Amino acid sequence: MKEQLTFKDTPLAEITLRKYEKPKSLKGRNLMKKLCLSIGLLQPGDSRDIVVDIFYVLFKSKKELNVNEIKQSVVSMRKKKNLPLVGVAASNIRRQIRRLREHLLVEKVANNYRIAEKASLIDIFEEKIEKFYLESIKNRVKEYFSAAK
Repeated sequence: MKEQLTFKDTPLAEITLRKYEKPKSLKGRNLMKKLCLSIGLLQPGDSRDIVVDIFYVLFKSKKELNVNEIKQSVVSMRKKKNLPLVGVAASNIRRQIRRLREHLLVEKVANNYRIAEKASLIDIFEEKIEKFYLESIKNRVKEYFSAAK
């Protein structure tokens, strides 16, 4: 009997995009939270939103930050906003930074982190996510549609 090959169902790349109302009056952390929801970094109704604070801290920082500096800034910000200090362990901070890096939003320089190429977020979206990442996923899905003749 001939052994059948099975394909792994593990995606090579994936992205979640959600459409919300226009960001007319959103500012600061609330705007960053909606942005994270829009690109799938945060799930609707998720109370574990530490990734929002990490992204916001890196976005607002004028310099590259290491994990400890990110953690200190996140803890300080969460205290000011009266948010629970959940998810602030260094290991979780590193995991969330990795997710931001996987989404092409943050990059590592030596042992520090910053917004990718110090670019504006709209430039990162257009150049890295829309033109590169999303385009390659769209093209592969098209290949599957074409193969299903």
